[in-house]
Amino acid sequence: MKKTAVKILVVDDDPEIVEILKYNLSNSGFEVKVAYNGIQAVKKSKKFKPDIILLDVMMPEMNGIEACTEIRNIDNLKNIQIIFLSARGEDYTQIAAFDAGADDYINKPIKPKIFLKKITNIAKRLNSFQNEETFIKVSDLKINREEYLVTKNKTEIILPRKEFELLFLLASKPGKVFSRDEIMNKVWGSQVFVGDRTIDVHIRKLREKLGENYIKTIKGVGYKFKS
Repeated sequence: MKKTAVKILVVDDDPEIVEILKYNLSNSGFEVKVAYNGIQAVKKSKKFKPDIILLDVMMPEMNGIEACTEIRNIDNLKNIQIIFLSARGEDYTQIAAFDAGADDYINKPIKPKIFLKKITNIAKRLNSFQNEETFIKVSDLKINREEYLVTKNKTEIILPRKEFELLFLLASKPGKVFSRDEIMNKVWGSQVFVGDRTIDVHIRKLREKLGENYIKTIKGVGYKFKS
């Protein structure tokens, strides 16, 4: 990864946390901007167009989940990686974050070395993702990676990045069963620690948008795209 190639927006109402994250990320070669509430996050995202947003949940004026929802509704920001950083570890808070369009959820307190490894891994995937196969046509779906666009019977469906990557992976080999570990490694990266809940939420959202007939659950193993 070339330094400054990946842009990160850090959003937290705690100035100390913001400065610590900015310092560590900048020293690792990332281009970093900061915001202190959800309203600022939305405004700066439109102008800065970050590759990754690190977003706190509880903030004044507009919380992180509201900001995530608003950002996901802006066409040219739909594919930003949004990662929540929060001390709130309850299942319902994490599920609400994923429902709003989050790609990952990191619990505070943050361990700097693990955190930087995770972000670096995501940044490498963002760079390498652009060099792979760009178009799949399967069943009545056309999946265009360059535009992050899915077309179903001439109807366009725009998915958040992680949902798109998951669909692209499964559709790349119809009939193949992808294990949960394989999905985690290829979509989230081997250094990203997410639970089964994360995959299940993304699969559910794909089924809501595409229909129930494309992705099949293989109990105790993983998922496959129906051939």
